[in-house]
Amino acid sequence: MEWIHNQFGVPQYPEGDTRKLFVLLAAIALLERPTQSAVADLSGHARDAIDADIDRLRIEFGVHLHKVGAVYHIEDWGDVLLQAGVMRHLKG
Repeated sequence: MEWIHNQFGVPQYPEGDTRKLFVLLAAIALLERPTQSAVADLSGHARDAIDADIDRLRIEFGVHLHKVGAVYHIEDWGDVLLQAGVMRHLKG
């Protein structure tokens, strides 16, 4: 199935699709300074949904992720997700 891509070539998965969480996490990993605005711009994720979806990544996948000031940091990918596999979701 083909997905719509944003201006950065990132696929825009529908609400509720787990791959949308992977795109969010990959954007945080890729960006030099992953602020809420930068993550939303790259991923196409709604700004007001980012923090709730980060909580889902923590709870459902064991990702250790925190925010220092305005910048998100991935401390540990947890035991479930492989970074290389998640990063592939930026390209669809």
